[in-house]
Amino acid sequence: MSETQTYLTLRCHEQWEGGKLWHVQCQGDSLVLEPETFSGFVCLRPVDSRETGFRWSRLRLWGEVPLDGGVRVYARSSDQPNWAEWEALNPEADFPARVRSLFGPPAAGDLDLWLSCSGRYLWLALELTAGGTECPRLDGLALRLWGDHMVDYLPALYREQDFTYRYLSIFNSIFQDMESAIDDLPRLLDAGSAPPEMLNFLARWLCVDPEEGGDLRRRLPQVLGEYETMYTPAGIARSTERLTGRRPWIIEHFAVDPNDPACRDPVLYRRLYGTDPYRFFLLLPQDTFQDQQALERFLGRMQEMIPAETTLELVLLKPCIQLDWHTYLGINSQIGGYVQAVIDEKMTIHYNTTIGGADHE
Repeated sequence: MSETQTYLTLRCHEQWEGGKLWHVQCQGDSLVLEPETFSGFVCLRPVDSRETGFRWSRLRLWGEVPLDGGVRVYARSSDQPNWAEWEALNPEADFPARVRSLFGPPAAGDLDLWLSCSGRYLWLALELTAGGTECPRLDGLALRLWGDHMVDYLPALYREQDFTYRYLSIFNSIFQDMESAIDDLPRLLDAGSAPPEMLNFLARWLCVDPEEGGDLRRRLPQVLGEYETMYTPAGIARSTERLTGRRPWIIEHFAVDPNDPACRDPVLYRRLYGTDPYRFFLLLPQDTFQDQQALERFLGRMQEMIPAETTLELVLLKPCIQLDWHTYLGINSQIGGYVQAVIDEKMTIHYNTTIGGADHE
């Protein structure tokens, strides 16, 4: 709320449960109708303004009301703290009829309304109705206690006119809502305090897909730094781990260059890794992906996370036991040998795992 306005807010289940509920229940900190009911009442405890003859004005409700549902507000104020009839209300008796007879006609049927009553203490009754499968939900309310008003800046002659006060209250509310929204912008644009729906909006601003998972509140403040190393081996490993939950092994062509004088077996390295200098290999355990669709989604997302004109080849590693020529199994016997896996253009891989580069295009 604006610093020039003071509101009394009610938005937690302890405050709701202090009143009288009829066919209404708390769902977390919200109020909803009980299952298989289409009408309910909430009679709140009296609110003390601490000022005799206080003139109640704006009441704002937070929640969702479907098209075939509604919320009615009943209000009564008095300078006396005790209201025997309200104390005698019994949810087991004819509650709706008793509430309507005590409060009279509803003040309004909207989420933002103006109360026309005066007195230090205010009693509120809220009626929730549903006409279909969707039910209204009430998350909280705010009562204006004091603050600047447009009429305060007029000559004294106009300040006591009720029509002028009520008429200018329309524009005063619009102005205060705009001011409140402006004051709230820093909180909405901060990843640490933004609500979930706004957090996803901020993520898309920074080119982060919320469906990738992970803790967005922790990641968004660091994402600009991630972009600096996004196309490096460390960045590709980080992107892979975020998408799969597994840390990959990355083998680049120059790391096993068969033309390197230190290469012990150039022929074998050419068979394993080919001769394309723009291709690198991403090694992951075989159980990384649950099905073919998950693997294809991963490859589609990684398409934008590798350097231009490079090709990523995914290799799924199977768990196995490798036996050398001499293995002791109780007796000294020759078991056999092993054949190295060859990763080249002629190898048949279970999945189509080559993406990126001119060949993919």
